[in-house]
Amino acid sequence: MQWKYLTDLAQISDIQKETGYSLIFKHSTRCSVSMMAKRRFEMDWEAIPQDTSLYFLDLISYRAISAQIAETFQVHHESPQILLIKDGECVLDASHSDISAEEVAEVINN
Repeated sequence: MQWKYLTDLAQISDIQKETGYSLIFKHSTRCSVSMMAKRRFEMDWEAIPQDTSLYFLDLISYRAISAQIAETFQVHHESPQILLIKDGECVLDASHSDISAEEVAEVINN
C-alpha cells in the first residue's frame, strides 16, 4: 500500500465525492507520539483492503488542509489522527494510541 499525499484543499472535496472507503492520516512531523502512531499503523496496514485510498497529511506544512478536514468531516482536530471516510462521511476517527489499522479493517469488513 502507498500513501497519497494531501497538498491541496481541492483534494478534500475529491475525497468527499469518492465512493467506498478512504482513510486520512493526519501527522505532525514534530511529534514523537505521531511518529510512533504512524510507524505502528504502517506495520499493520496490510490488514486494510487494497482498494482503500490512504491519504497522508503533514499537518505542520498544510495547516489549512487540516482545518478544512476537521470542518468538512465534522471532527475535532487532533494529532496524530485518522479518519475513515465512507461515501463522503466520516465513520471512524481515532487519535494517539487509539489509531489502529486492525480497527480500520474491522470497520471496513463488517
